[in-house]
Amino acid sequence: MPSPDPLALDPISDVLVSPGYLAGPGDSRSIFSALDIAPGWTKAIAFGTDTYYTSPCQRVRVANAVESFYGGWTISYAEDPLGVPDWITTFDRNTPHEIVAAFTKTLVDGLHNNFADYLSGGRHYTGISPASLTAQHRWEPVQGSRPFRTVSPDGHAAYQMRVGWLHEYDELLTPEKSTWRMSAGTDPVYTPSWQAFFSRYTPQHLIAASTAVFTDPTPVPRALGHIPNRHRSLVSVTPVDTTKPDPRAAAALARSTRAQAIHAPPPLAPPTPLAMHAGSRRQR
Repeated sequence: MPSPDPLALDPISDVLVSPGYLAGPGDSRSIFSALDIAPGWTKAIAFGTDTYYTSPCQRVRVANAVESFYGGWTISYAEDPLGVPDWITTFDRNTPHEIVAAFTKTLVDGLHNNFADYLSGGRHYTGISPASLTAQHRWEPVQGSRPFRTVSPDGHAAYQMRVGWLHEYDELLTPEKSTWRMSAGTDPVYTPSWQAFFSRYTPQHLIAASTAVFTDPTPVPRALGHIPNRHRSLVSVTPVDTTKPDPRAAAALARSTRAQAIHAPPPLAPPTPLAMHAGSRRQR
């Protein structure tokens, strides 16, 4: 009989892990793919390992510098492409890729009109703030904490906001001094397994996009062996039932089938004798 213990499965087995903030970084290909296909964005590889993207307007730089101190992803925005960045966001190398992807996708989608669609009155404006998302999922504020923070119900994730005056250049140079921070781990405040930093002027709708994933209790897919060992006792693991079709894949297939039906050309008429002879000509 197969073992009922999900953690006794083969390490390459696909499982669903909850909470997602303890599931490990996972596969970052979705982040690369979204940036690779973003219209007008350019890509450069440095040192054989580091990947850099630049927006068409030259105001945004996205870096995946593997061997840097934080690794992971750093995103900067400068109103003057040759000036000091207005804001910087850093996701370290262990940040779950879903959290990073939510940020970068929203960034790419809204940059063409300087995020007007996501601001008040825009078609994508929701008014949802990171604070409202943590409250919605019953995260508890820690009274008297400095920086101010809220903590997840299980105590293994924290969202914090630095209060008081801080020179804006300090947080641009030192991510740990950033106004906002997400973190998770056995002790998310003092010894986090991963951290994400957002400087003061990072657009709120971008932080909210990441926070929505950060606080979402929905299990995320992982290979069993990719769950950090130190989190094994803190997560819920469910084997993926491979006998049932993935509903997301089925939905994508259905959309593709409908799109092909809509755009499929009408059937060709049977070829005439003249057409049959013409078909022997060299095709381009």
